[in-house]
Amino acid sequence: MPVAELGTVSDFWEANDQWLTAVASIGVAIATAVVLDRTLFRRGRGLAQTVLRTELSPEADTRLLFVRRLVYAAIIALGIAVALSQFTGINRLAASLLASGAIAAAIIGFAARQTLANLVAGIMLAITQPIRVGDWVWFEDQYGAVEDVRLNFTILRTGGDQRVVIPNERLASGILRNDTLGSGSVALDVSVWLPPGADAARAVEVLQAETGQEVTVAEALPWGTRLAVGGEQTPPPERAAREAALRLQCLRRLQAEGLSGAHEEVAGKGFSR
Repeated sequence: MPVAELGTVSDFWEANDQWLTAVASIGVAIATAVVLDRTLFRRGRGLAQTVLRTELSPEADTRLLFVRRLVYAAIIALGIAVALSQFTGINRLAASLLASGAIAAAIIGFAARQTLANLVAGIMLAITQPIRVGDWVWFEDQYGAVEDVRLNFTILRTGGDQRVVIPNERLASGILRNDTLGSGSVALDVSVWLPPGADAARAVEVLQAETGQEVTVAEALPWGTRLAVGGEQTPPPERAAREAALRLQCLRRLQAEGLSGAHEEVAGKGFSR
């Protein structure tokens, strides 16, 4: 290479060495994070197949997924920190902030309190595992399968194939129902309302004979009586359809026996009378 070209390359490097090093640092961090993430993914499943001779359990799969995300974020953050350290102005700014560390920590902590709270909650969820990837859960008015547990939020996939994003802090501090924490199936549970004055004892006998399931009087109120009809265990994805079919079966039998009134909504109670 001619001396003139060497001088040009040298001058270009001296003029842009900070930017080039910063870009290279971020590029190396991204490449390392991707390779390590894929390695953890393959080794985790390979270890399960070799040692356990089976697929990863929901508990192990959730923890492995969270660790992968945490390691990925840490490597990217390290790459960005190295890139920023190449600029003299930022180094001076960092030094001045460190000189007043208490104030900087208070400002950063206040600004990122919600993000940090979600991150800590995500770590607690990954350790204690009240929910796992693949579990079917009720949270507030949402029901679906846990599709992903990320650093700051969890994704539910509903029966209509919609995605509900829930901050981890709300999951950790709220009350949720996990239908598959103990087993992979759930029992059907249908409520059927009788109008005031209906023969509840006869309705119980009729529905027990019709469904072959346990039927109990769950509530007796001035505007009607609620019967609880149980059902066999079923996979969570099929629960809604099976409960709808069981409810329709019960209503048809009650109508045939003259135990059900005309259908109408009563004062927002959402039952038939």
